[in-house]
Amino acid sequence: MHGPSQGDMAMLLLADSRLPAGGHAHSGGAEEAVRVGAITGPEDLARFLRGRLATAGLVSAALAAAACEIGSSVEEGSREVARWTRLDAEADARTSSPAQREASRTQGRLLVRTTRRIWPSPALDSLAAAVPDGAHHPVALGAAAAAAGCAPHQAALAAAYTSVTAPATAAVRLLGLDPVTVHRLLADLAPALNDAAHAACASLIDSVVGQENHHDWSALPAHAAPALDLLAEQHLRTEVRLFVS
Repeated sequence: MHGPSQGDMAMLLLADSRLPAGGHAHSGGAEEAVRVGAITGPEDLARFLRGRLATAGLVSAALAAAACEIGSSVEEGSREVARWTRLDAEADARTSSPAQREASRTQGRLLVRTTRRIWPSPALDSLAAAVPDGAHHPVALGAAAAAAGCAPHQAALAAAYTSVTAPATAAVRLLGLDPVTVHRLLADLAPALNDAAHAACASLIDSVVGQENHHDWSALPAHAAPALDLLAEQHLRTEVRLFVS
C-alpha cells in the first residue's frame, strides 16, 4: 500500500484554513449573504456553496491549474513575466467586482509571502517579481502548489475546496450552525469538487494552441456569479463586519 505523495501532503497544507496566509479573514460572500437573509440555515448554505463552486470555484480551479502548469516549468533565474502577467490578467477579467479583485489580490500577496518561506522556489520568486502588487489568489495558489510539488489537478482541487470551505466556516461563526451539520454539507460536495477539478484540467487541454503547446488562457472557464459580485460590493459598504470579504 502506497502512502501519500509529496503533492498530496502539500495539497492538504495549502487547503488547510490554518495556513497563516489570511484566508480565515475572508467569508467568500457568506457574511453579506447572511446579513441580507440569503443564508439563514443549512439548506440555504448548501445552495450557496453549490452555486459558488459551480461559478467562482470552477474559475479559481482552472486558474490555479494553469498557474501550477506555468510554475512547474519555471527554472532558476527565469522570470516568466509575460506568462504570469497574462494569466493574472485573465483572472482580473474574470473578477467583475472591484471589492473582490482587491480581496483576491490581498489574499494572493499574503499567500505568496507565506509560501515563499515554506517552499522557496523559482516559481514563487518569478510570480512575485512579475506581479509585485499581488497576484490574484488562484494564480498565487497554483504557483505555490507548483513550488510544493503538486500537479495541476491537485492545485485545482485545492482551489475548488477552499472556495467552499471559507464560506462554510464563516456561516458556522455567523449563524451558530452545528459544525458537524456543515461538514456534512461539505462531504456531500465531494463529487462536485472532483468534477470541478477535472473540468479545470480539461480546460487546460482545450486551451493549447499551436505546435509548441502554447496556451490561450482566454479559453479557461469564465463562469460569472453576479450575485456574489453584488454581495461583495454591498459588504464593502457595511460598517460593522466580522470578515474582510
